[in-house]
This record gives sequence, structure tokens and C-alpha cells, in this order.
Amino acid sequence: MVATSRDVARLAGVSQPTVSRALRGDPKVTEETRRRIREAALALNYVPSQMGRSLSTQATHRVAMVADLANPLYPLIVPPIHDALAERGYRMVLLAEREEDPNAYSPLLDRSVDGAILTTTRRQSTLPFELHQRGIPAVMLNRVGGSIHTDSVVADNAEAGRLAARILLDAGHREIGLLGGPKEASTATERERGMREALADDGVRLPSARVVHGWFGHASGETGLRQLMALKEPPRAIMCISDSVAIGALNAARNLGLSVPGDVAIVGIDDLPMSGWPICALSTVSLPLADMARDAVNVLVDRLEGKRTGKPEQHVHPVKTVLRDTHLLN
Repeated sequence: MVATSRDVARLAGVSQPTVSRALRGDPKVTEETRRRIREAALALNYVPSQMGRSLSTQATHRVAMVADLANPLYPLIVPPIHDALAERGYRMVLLAEREEDPNAYSPLLDRSVDGAILTTTRRQSTLPFELHQRGIPAVMLNRVGGSIHTDSVVADNAEAGRLAARILLDAGHREIGLLGGPKEASTATERERGMREALADDGVRLPSARVVHGWFGHASGETGLRQLMALKEPPRAIMCISDSVAIGALNAARNLGLSVPGDVAIVGIDDLPMSGWPICALSTVSLPLADMARDAVNVLVDRLEGKRTGKPEQHVHPVKTVLRDTHLLN
């Protein structure tokens, strides 16, 4: 026979409503009571019914995460988002970015989920506004869109750009190029702004011929580096909008027979795990991705549970320089 919440209540010596409140994380239930209920549920092999909970509360206790699965940055934040949601009593639903498919985001808009964490939103996207119109809370992670209705959790991307440029400037580089990102993504535009500000502060020019815009992936880094190195006066150092772009640039440099940093220095932003591999040893700027992911979950769940009210908030997390081997001036 399948155990019920009433069976758990009898074994734990509490009422059935107390079991329900404890299992959905009600802070009014004491830790000692929650412990007894957890032990009773474990002993009885009791699994709470999400369907029953949804029917009684009009909530699904599910949160969607929208991610570009081709970007190696996002698999790094899926586990902390999943775990943080589970700690708050929610399940994660992962949706791949499909802006070209008009039906891709229907699970966000038909109330199959209670809220959403948006990690790929572009400035012109209408998705945050549509969610707001339907009363579905959302938070943007590592992005800032055009909506004034949505919370956001970001790294200090302008500072990340400044620090990336400073790595090269402090190493003595002056002939610098840029492999930038898409202008419709706030992450890219903020990072590029910081880079340009740092160069201007040191009186270093960034000719338009030495600027190539692409996407955040390694393919953009490969094609971009080839384009820059084909110039009559190629740069001796390159700022990359992301580590993925930088790793693509490293690969292209190797294929062209160029040494890094001997022939061209390269820096990135993100500090992906592979950036620290000896084969890459990429100098970069590190983002606190796990902290940002947990922060985004807490902001969203607090909104869902009425613990956070008022105007949308923007949480900005600090970044830091990570010096390895690809920036030095020979």
C-alpha cells in the first residue's frame, strides 16, 4: 500500500496539514518538527504528490529555465539552479532557446510553470513583457533585457570588460583588437563598453578594422581571429567577449602556426573550466556563476511566495582577474 501524508502525520505525531506545510518549506514549522516529518516520510517511503499540491494551491511548483544549450557557459549554471530550486521545493524545467519557433515558449505562457529564469534574453525580446502581462514572475540571469518589469541577476559586465583590457594593457600591449559579441545582447555590449573605456583611459586606439563582431561561441573566435590576422597590420593582442570566443581564437592561432602569446596575446571573460586546462591556460576574468544562479533562484522564488514585493531589482555580482599564460608580452 502506498503511504499517504496522513500516515506520515501519524508516525511523526503531528497533524496532516503540518506535514503539508513542512514539505513545502513553510518557515513557521520548526526545524525539529521538520526533522521528525522527514524521518517519518523516509521510513514510509512517502513521495509527496505534486499533482495534488497543484490542484489545491493552483501552483505547479515548477520553474522553467531558458538556455542556449550550445553555449558551454550555461551547462555550468544548470546544476546550481536545479539544486537551489529543489531546496526551495521547486522543480526545474529546462527549455532550449528557440526564438525562431513561435511555439517554443508555450510552456512558459500557458501556466505550465509558476515562473521562469531567462538566460538568453536579447534586448529586443518581448518574452519578459509577455510573461509580465500574464502575471508570471521571471528573472533574467546574466542578461538585462528591454523590459522594466523583470528582476535581473548579472555579473558586473562593464567591469569585466575593463579588467580584460587591463590584463593586456598592464602587460604592455598597445596594438589591440577585439572579437566582440552580438549588439542585441546586454552582456556583450556592456563588456565591450568596459573594454573601450579602459583603452581610452590609457590613450590606446581601437581602430574599427580591428573589431569583429560575432556570437559567443568558439566558431566566432576562429573566424574572427583569422580575419584580424589577415589585416595588413594585425593586432598583437586580442580581447575576446567570452572564453568560448577566446578558445576558438586559440585554436585558430594554432592552426595558423601562430604562438600564443608570442605572436598574439589573447584574453577572455567567464573563466570556463576548460580555460584553466594546461592546453589553454587562458588569462581571463572570472564570473561567480554559481552564486549568480542561486541568487536568481532566491529572487524568483521569493517573488512567487510573496516574500519579495515592490519594483524589479537588479543584483550585480563582482568579477575578478585570473592571470594565466596567454596575455604576456614577449
